[in-house]
Amino acid sequence: MRKFIFGTTFLLLAPFGLIFLLVGVLAIYQFHATSSNLTAINNTVAYAALPTSQNIQSAQIGQGDGRTERLREFFASYNSPLEPFAQDVVTAADEYGLDYRLIPSIAMQESGLCKTIPNNSYNCWGFGVYNHTAVHFDSYKDGIYTVTKALATKYKNQGLVTPQQIMTMYTPSSNGSWANGVNYFMQALQ
Repeated sequence: MRKFIFGTTFLLLAPFGLIFLLVGVLAIYQFHATSSNLTAINNTVAYAALPTSQNIQSAQIGQGDGRTERLREFFASYNSPLEPFAQDVVTAADEYGLDYRLIPSIAMQESGLCKTIPNNSYNCWGFGVYNHTAVHFDSYKDGIYTVTKALATKYKNQGLVTPQQIMTMYTPSSNGSWANGVNYFMQALQ
């Protein structure tokens, strides 16, 4: 009977003893973790700049950067040699009051963004290409500015602004596919 009472008492008290032991160990662990963090925090020096007392606001939002980056990504996605000239396209379009998407869209329609152009012509736009003759530019930058200026002075000034309207003079023999292609790439650049 003594063994029975001793065994029963042990089985009843052992779980309480284990729980007491676990709580004690966790309390000691928590105390040490907290005190070491406090010590580390007290030894750390934090610096912060105070905000200026002046109320400075700016209302200028630049659109150029976004357009340039969008064009650069577009050119890069087609592995075009025009990629380094994305800013020139935007600058020329702004200078001559044209939609910046028009020049790359025409280049895409005419030459696959300079993939099929006359040798050493830098002419991605099919500009002045008739039969076996072609206009040659000194560089892609020269081509960008020359074509943009021509579109502004010879087309826009005559009211030819949309690809459908421009097509009537730029490539009059087209059945509409030229304008459709240019429109497609302009939408892709939106």
